[in-house]
Amino acid sequence: MVYILALGVFVFVFFIAVLCVVELGRRLGLRHRKEDGEGSTSGFGAIEGAVFGLMGLLIAFTFSGAASRFEARRQLILQETNAIGTAYLRLDLLPGTAQPKLREDFRRYLDTRIAVFRSLPDMEAAKSEMARATSLQGDIWAQAVAACKESTSPAVMSLVMVALNEMFDITTARQVALKTHPPIVIFAMLAALVLAGSVLAGYAMSGRRERSAAHILGYAVILTFVVYVIVDLEFPRYGLIRIDTADEVMVELRRSMN
Repeated sequence: MVYILALGVFVFVFFIAVLCVVELGRRLGLRHRKEDGEGSTSGFGAIEGAVFGLMGLLIAFTFSGAASRFEARRQLILQETNAIGTAYLRLDLLPGTAQPKLREDFRRYLDTRIAVFRSLPDMEAAKSEMARATSLQGDIWAQAVAACKESTSPAVMSLVMVALNEMFDITTARQVALKTHPPIVIFAMLAALVLAGSVLAGYAMSGRRERSAAHILGYAVILTFVVYVIVDLEFPRYGLIRIDTADEVMVELRRSMN
């Protein structure tokens, strides 16, 4: 909730900033036209083209990166669900006496993994659930090793331990994906280019005495919305663009374990 409010404040401030710099550019253009006449805009085409070209390139780059990372995070959820499901099924290969405790720990482990990401953006709660999951990993591994030794079958040990290893490894990949974002300088450059382009857009609008409120508002709304979507895609556990629906596959797997 705090993140959504902070993002809302950022979007509002950015929207107002775009409006202000468009108006600033327009007034600068009016003053220059008054002093120098129509010649005040000569030679600006190359500058405008360069700035707007860079802005479009950076928007495309950041949006594409945010969308690909969003999809990668969804794929990691699916991969972890499949890994846990496979490891759970392979418990059937272990001696019957070892299975009940292992199955119960698997249920607790999956509950904890679901809780980790549902806790966000409360990082303290998420870290607490991560610690519980790590502890359960150690318990499950120790029990599985003992059970494999009891079975005395190399094939069983290979199948079970490989599945467990994959199940544990994917947690690291998800942790890294959660923290993988472009450097802050990229977002700063994007904001700076949008504002610079807004000044030039306002300057170009000075060719007419009356301001076009519809064009100015439309320009500000579109650019602000694009920047908002890029930022929200980068943090799909926090804002309005959510990845929570992908967690349903883990919830369904948990129901199947009952």
